Amino acid sequence: MPFKMTVAAMIKIAYWAQNQCSYQRAEDALYEHLQIKVSDDVIRKVTNCIGSIVFEEDCRRANESFNLLQSAKMPYSQDRNGVLYIEADGATINTRKKNVSGSTWRENKLGVVFSSDNIRYWTDKKGILSHEILKREYTGYIGSIDEFKKHLLACALRNGYGDYKETVVLGDGAAWIRTMTDEVFYGAQQILDYCHLCENVYEYAKHLHKMVQAKYMPWAKDICKALKESRYKQVLNELKGYEDKNFGQDTVNLYGYISNNIRNIDYATYEQKGYFIGSGAIESGNKIVLQQRLKQAGMRWNEATAQTLLTLRAKVESGLWKEDVEKLVFKHFANESLKPTTKP
Repeated sequence: MPFKMTVAAMIKIAYWAQNQCSYQRAEDALYEHLQIKVSDDVIRKVTNCIGSIVFEEDCRRANESFNLLQSAKMPYSQDRNGVLYIEADGATINTRKKNVSGSTWRENKLGVVFSSDNIRYWTDKKGILSHEILKREYTGYIGSIDEFKKHLLACALRNGYGDYKETVVLGDGAAWIRTMTDEVFYGAQQILDYCHLCENVYEYAKHLHKMVQAKYMPWAKDICKALKESRYKQVLNELKGYEDKNFGQDTVNLYGYISNNIRNIDYATYEQKGYFIGSGAIESGNKIVLQQRLKQAGMRWNEATAQTLLTLRAKVESGLWKEDVEKLVFKHFANESLKPTTKP
């Protein structure tokens, strides 16, 4: 066995490594709670080993799912009532390697999938309708969209994509999400996250009205209200005179932003159908899956190491540790022990 320890011990070490904010904290926690004495460097190596096994299996499933899509053999029964939600977003992590532009930051893409079958609703004391997602699955990939879309497709299939009558894809309006959806989840209803839209409206309004709060606040509020009521044609007419107005790369051209997402902002209809119009699930996912473990102050990562941790974090937060980590890793090492050995 690698690292001169049992498979069960390696799995425990990997669990605590993804659960703590650093390998050093994992070392302390393992000794305090389990009386296991192992250095932070060994913890890192064990975690990379376990995470690599799990990630390799995820890649196998991702390629298998994408091959199914390309062969036109996808299971589209759509005989299940309800909605399958797919959300995606990008976030950056700091790495040890510079890219061609000299930056060490790399984009991680995170996806989450859940269904209306696994949402609990209730009305609080103030009469406000609230909800809780009881089951969801995350998938994360540090690298290209071409590979991430395969992982997201595999995650969606595992959670009933093709079975549900309706599929909704929520995103922040990024071009790569629209393109990926058209290619991989053809026919799904895309929805531009209403909160992101309003954030961009207010940011644009600040520059348009030269940071005069008494002017930009009511203007932005009226625009957001009109958009939520699906009066987007009216909004575009109002913005027509500003279509060439740009305020720098950190502020969207609002006319172009709305025009590019015109098929995805019919909020009155979406709410009538009972769809979510906000991508809160992926926003919280970025915090608990990525940021809490991989974006602490001063952290810089080897990309492969970051991917193994991200994969393990996603399994824990998806409730899949036993199924996708423990069972898989025990099976992997059982098969390894059955392989014939050769003398050097």
